[in-house]
Amino acid sequence: MFAEFLKKLVQPTPARLTEIDAQLALTALLVRVARTDGYYAADEIMRINSIAETRFGLSHADAENLRTRAEQLESEAPDTVRFTRAIKDAVAYEDRVGVVEALWQVALADGVRQAEEDALLRLVSSLLGVSDMDSARARQRVIPTG
Repeated sequence: MFAEFLKKLVQPTPARLTEIDAQLALTALLVRVARTDGYYAADEIMRINSIAETRFGLSHADAENLRTRAEQLESEAPDTVRFTRAIKDAVAYEDRVGVVEALWQVALADGVRQAEEDALLRLVSSLLGVSDMDSARARQRVIPTG
């Protein structure tokens, strides 16, 4: 279903993605992080929907539709390293920093900080070309205080 999209995304020098394609790719990355621990929880799904609504200005129904398509894309996407590097080459830095923040929101949605998720977030941040400082700031913005 997404073969052409993935082929375009993993070209040696991919073109910038359209806004809609970037939303799909970034949401698929959120899904990948949520699935990392082998348990794709309802609170993670709701968090992804909420992020899509807020970040992309979508209605609830459109956000659910995007997440559903992203789940399919994620299942067909290449390994995390190639997939994330492709996103890096096709999405502006500021958007990638926002994605790292959103990834932390998803990883922490179940209220438990998992070692697998931490490791994946460190890898993904690096592969997205997001500096350690910007990644740490993104994590701090989403960690609940209190």
